[in-house]
Amino acid sequence: MTRLRAADAEKRHQSGLGPDFLEALARGMSVLTVFDSQQRQLTLSDVARAVDLPRATARRALYTLEQLGYLESDGKLFRLTPRVLRLASAFLGSTGNAAALQSACDRLCRETDEACSAAVLDGEMAVMVAHSSPQRFMSSAPGIGFRVPAFCSALGRVLVAALDTPARQAWFAALRPQALTPKTVTDPAELQTITAKAGRDGYALADQEAELGFRSLAVPVRRFDGRVVAALNIGIRIESATPKQMRETFLPALLQAAEGLRDQMI
Repeated sequence: MTRLRAADAEKRHQSGLGPDFLEALARGMSVLTVFDSQQRQLTLSDVARAVDLPRATARRALYTLEQLGYLESDGKLFRLTPRVLRLASAFLGSTGNAAALQSACDRLCRETDEACSAAVLDGEMAVMVAHSSPQRFMSSAPGIGFRVPAFCSALGRVLVAALDTPARQAWFAALRPQALTPKTVTDPAELQTITAKAGRDGYALADQEAELGFRSLAVPVRRFDGRVVAALNIGIRIESATPKQMRETFLPALLQAAEGLRDQMI
């Protein structure tokens, strides 16, 4: 046991995490993040492989999360329970921005009759924290908590463009882009050029890069001191409008909505 503690300490030291880092908690959180809209139910083997943990370690994490009520199982497959929403609601409530962003999305949706979302950056992903869809959309349409790769989405490019230079360089250095559609840009140099342009232009447009048949337009949402705290987006099917028509029709509405949020963001 002493040797194991020493090995764990050495591992933490080498990774730069320090003695206060709780590896057991980190494992549990990593297990929770494996589940998404494409992987709603997973076996023990699936989870162990996804988080790169021994089966015994993954089993203990799954068992603990199940006992805490965050997971349920039929004896073979594990799935999230509604209790995980407590984590999301705690974040949304603590930021103070969620209600204002949701109101803006609702208003834009009514005005444009198109889906509108707000997102924040979480590592390599843009995560929706507010969303509103027209009634004609299916109830299964992406909503709050939906995650999309930042490098190929309008929301993500706006958020990455807002990072300071060292943070943005580190973000791209760690990026390993993989194409989601035939139109996805994956060349690192081209991605940096596109992102820099989004920063200069004050908006980003992604055309079928995250999902075929859809294009989206996003603008940054700034707080009173100019810091970007979120991104606001309108997404449409490609037959609804051309990229030029999106800029002419939706960009003014997005910019106006973002400006109206400036004094409400914290």
